[in-house]
Amino acid sequence: MTHPLPVLQPSALADGRKPAWLKVRAPGGPGYMRLRRLMRSLNLHSVCEEAHCPNIGECWEDATATFMILGDVCTRNCGYCAIAHGTPVWEDREEPQRIGRAVAELGLEYVVITSVNRDDLADGGAAHWAATIQAVRTHAPACRVEVLIPDFLGRRASLDMVIAAAPAILNHNTETVPRLYKLARHGGRYERVLELFRHAKATAPALPLKSGIILGLGEERDELVSTLGDLVEVGVSILTLGQYLRPSAQHLPVARYYHPDEFAELAGIGRSLGFAHVESGPLVRSSYHAKKQADAAENRSA
Repeated sequence: MTHPLPVLQPSALADGRKPAWLKVRAPGGPGYMRLRRLMRSLNLHSVCEEAHCPNIGECWEDATATFMILGDVCTRNCGYCAIAHGTPVWEDREEPQRIGRAVAELGLEYVVITSVNRDDLADGGAAHWAATIQAVRTHAPACRVEVLIPDFLGRRASLDMVIAAAPAILNHNTETVPRLYKLARHGGRYERVLELFRHAKATAPALPLKSGIILGLGEERDELVSTLGDLVEVGVSILTLGQYLRPSAQHLPVARYYHPDEFAELAGIGRSLGFAHVESGPLVRSSYHAKKQADAAENRSA
């Protein structure tokens, strides 16, 4: 089946300046400060801080955070990512319980959990993942848990361990198109991403699957649309599309900035391809408005 695709309007190449639509307020409201103090007091990490997320002020003010488990040092060195890389020495068996208590103290109805890649561990950290999901369920039984997982180097047993802990949504970011994997995703494999979703869909058909792509690394429209089609084919129902923002001069440059109208057009393309929900915009990140994404996809699928 073919899908008519609107012609995207051209966008100027990056020249070192960010477009006006990418400007956000500096964080600092009372809700933000409360959550920041809680994160510090419980010695917890958030991807909001580690990845320099532009939405941290909005999300933390709304008492919404994405907890990052298994430390803050990643075994991979992706060209777009601000998280520190190296050889992790961190292990904290009490972290799952602290996250469970934090979720309960904040009264969260929905929480996103992610992690660095821990290729140094035999299971990639899967047992720690399962323990964290279970701890949230113990301390906050009504809270839904979305997991944004690494690829576990393709280990099915590790993926099965996370699925068995029964998260509400299984998320793994595709990040970019296949052609750019060697440039941007050191240690990642595009086919491994697709296989992760194929196996998850076969193992737990009712579990909603989600993925995200950052735009502006040099992808072409046709290969982007082809990638979206691949994700629909392997069972992904929720998609996020956001603008790549260069964390530092040591990271990959921005090839182009997409206009908000282009993101709206891409959302339409995604829906025409079969995604139940597409969250698309310059500042969208995988966990941005995650609860609303989940609710919208559920309502559409009902």
